[in-house]
Amino acid sequence: MASVPAQVPATPLPTAQLAWLGDAVWELHQRLRHCRLPARAADLHLAVVAEVQAEAQAEALRRLDPLLSEAERRLVLRGRNQAGRGPRRGAPRAYGQATGFETMLGWLFLQDPRRLAELLDHLEKTEPCPPSASP
Repeated sequence: MASVPAQVPATPLPTAQLAWLGDAVWELHQRLRHCRLPARAADLHLAVVAEVQAEAQAEALRRLDPLLSEAERRLVLRGRNQAGRGPRRGAPRAYGQATGFETMLGWLFLQDPRRLAELLDHLEKTEPCPPSASP
């Protein structure tokens, strides 16, 4: 992700826009990860969709939590508080955590791409086992 140049806006973005941007950053990160795999486009799409769901984002945030600074935690809280209930079929808690995660990613993309890369690298190294591989 460090190769994508960020353009810092002249004025700070509202939380909803940071989350929207962070959602795009996360999806692009997942697409870049999966595009290296030998698979059909439809299968790659399904794999990415599984990673960008609220529950998967909430899990990614949980794995990052020990590494987060107080400023990053405040961004997560800011996004989580703005999230609302989310979709009818989704879990409100996971949706709020995912929105907080996206808010932090959006802010880091604009303000601290090096830190963003560090956190994404950590997620790569600590990737959870797929459910089928669990004992």
